[in-house]
Amino acid sequence: MRYLVLLVGDGEVKPWSEHTEEEQEAAMGRFVTFDAACSERDGVELLAGEALGDPRDATVMRTRAGTVELSDGPYAEAIEGMGGFYLVEAPDLDVLVELLRVLPPYDIQIHPTVEVT
Repeated sequence: MRYLVLLVGDGEVKPWSEHTEEEQEAAMGRFVTFDAACSERDGVELLAGEALGDPRDATVMRTRAGTVELSDGPYAEAIEGMGGFYLVEAPDLDVLVELLRVLPPYDIQIHPTVEVT
């Protein structure tokens, strides 16, 4: 099953701009560890992952009554900004959650994707 993993809020982690250089390096090391853990786990494949720009740079697109409206971010109906994402193939949610514990303790949303045949 494929899952979209959204790194949504800082959770228990202070904002990136408040980290020392050493703290930033340690946090980045956790992402490297997560990538390696996914590679080493049978049935798990990291399909995509990217850090995202500042939420203030986002554009929200809404269509109402056939009219498209664009507005500046942050994201639609979200309090926190999204910091990044992963698209992961994993046997089940339990395996994915186990692997995600390697990452910094961000607030994370996990969405199974819809498989279209």
